[in-house]
Amino acid sequence: MSDQTVSDQTVHDQAVGGQAAPLLTVEAMSVRFTLGRPAARRVFARRAAGRGEVHAVTDVSFALRPGQVLALVGESGCGKSVLASALLGLLPANARLRGRAVLADPAGAPVELLGAPEPVLAGRVRGRLVGLVPQSAATHLTPVRTAGAQLVEAVRALRPAVAEPRALAEALADRVGLPRQALDSYPHELSGGTVQRVAVAMALAGDPPVVLADEPTTGLDRPLVDRTVDMLAELADQGRAVLLITHDLAAAKRVATHVAVMYASRLVEIAPAGQLFTEPWHPYTGMLLDALPDGAFTPIPGHPPELTALPSGCAFCRRCPDVPGYAPCTDDPGLIRVGDRWVAAHPPC
Repeated sequence: MSDQTVSDQTVHDQAVGGQAAPLLTVEAMSVRFTLGRPAARRVFARRAAGRGEVHAVTDVSFALRPGQVLALVGESGCGKSVLASALLGLLPANARLRGRAVLADPAGAPVELLGAPEPVLAGRVRGRLVGLVPQSAATHLTPVRTAGAQLVEAVRALRPAVAEPRALAEALADRVGLPRQALDSYPHELSGGTVQRVAVAMALAGDPPVVLADEPTTGLDRPLVDRTVDMLAELADQGRAVLLITHDLAAAKRVATHVAVMYASRLVEIAPAGQLFTEPWHPYTGMLLDALPDGAFTPIPGHPPELTALPSGCAFCRRCPDVPGYAPCTDDPGLIRVGDRWVAAHPPC
């Protein structure tokens, strides 16, 4: 293994490769939550033991280019959805942000997302430059209005110059394989897979170049999962950039061009999907792959560290099978280049 520690710029230029200019560039992004507010105290009080903040995302860097599906994977609680919320400016008031996240705008100047004022996020980013496919799509739809009425409303809000919003809504429905008759149905009358197609159509209403899908397959059976992620792959084939946040490695394996593995708020491996799924380098990545349905299930021993008290060195050390006796690796290895990938691990990992 090379001992070449990467800079943030090198990480997002090379870890997710490609020649096209990035649509989204994230540099050394960190998110902390202070525990002085009531909501945070209720959630973390028992485990915080007097510590002052939650390290939800730590020094994350990556780039997302047209035509790519970057799958951000990891156990629940590692920081994936917090990262997505930070990019869209949807964090609570007790969040503190550090680093940069720059979104390209084909029609104007780039947008610095972290710390952007709400009018910029609402007026330029959400829906227009970044389309969101939310987790549990049914809960994001109004139950007393038809799916078609809500899709038409999204078109009117995001593309006010369109003369026939209903016609565009029907075209969007056709694009994602949503039956026309579903537009006249209420959300509770639709299957889970059909509701997901409504959510994808609404995410495309503003014709955004970037699509952020946050756990879009939650609660779906495997055939519906496959159809949903195939839709996301089709969006990438059309030239969009897709950030797929998921704990489902089988879904990531099906559609991702690149994979970023997150553990305890940090990225521990970034690689082309074909390489990562055939030869994982980080011990955590390998143990995650052992849990795939087509593999022999092997549980990962122990528990992730508390995000209120992350170790100073490798956060995975006390669960790592490559460290004799689970002795701590006191130095943070950082991301190290290994061929076409980057991995945060000490030799002999």
